[in-house]
Amino acid sequence: MNALLKLDRVNAFYGSAHILHNLSLTVKPGERVALVGRNGVGKTTVVNTILGLAALRGGQIHLGAHHLARPRPYVAAQHGIVVVPQGRRIVANLSVEENLHLGAAVGRKGPWTVPEIYKLFPILQERAHTPGTALSGGQQQMLAVGRALMANPSLILLDEPTEGLAPVIVDQLADIFNRVAAQGTALLLIEQNMSLVVRVAERYCAMAKGAVVAEGPVENSRASLHDLEAHVMV
Repeated sequence: MNALLKLDRVNAFYGSAHILHNLSLTVKPGERVALVGRNGVGKTTVVNTILGLAALRGGQIHLGAHHLARPRPYVAAQHGIVVVPQGRRIVANLSVEENLHLGAAVGRKGPWTVPEIYKLFPILQERAHTPGTALSGGQQQMLAVGRALMANPSLILLDEPTEGLAPVIVDQLADIFNRVAAQGTALLLIEQNMSLVVRVAERYCAMAKGAVVAEGPVENSRASLHDLEAHVMV
């Protein structure tokens, strides 16, 4: 079985700045993987390289059986890989429901429709005709996740999804991520909240200096949380 996402010795740059150094990472169908590490080690650059926002200048990226020679945002989506970006990036002047429909533009068929998103996030149905940017931070994150699901992806890349959110909202999102994963969607969770990582991920990859330096299983225990926090401080 092909991995949904495979980065093999990837080197990526912003201009002349060399950010990713021979980075290798794999996510298999149905897996829940956490990418952890302190700020500035290149976690978001992994996402940006897949989307073509950082320059790939060495190594290979595969989306399933497809060799991603020229990364572009729409190419990833066409192959079932979507991103919930850091900062959410809700489109201003569009309603909640209109933002959701943007996620379906790629045209992939699957179980996720607007009614199904509303079952997952009832608050979005209550505010369906409200401008997306008028929602609270937690509600905007729910909208960003719902928009990603509308593409009926095989893999969702979640870039710091709990940044700036209250603990009660983080708890709700942990439950949502597990429910989405239980339906077969793989997750790559880029996150500094280690309690969320322990609740959602089954495997971690720890980054330092633009490369994956450690990986292993995540166990739902205090010992695992301590180990993961140690990796974030690398």
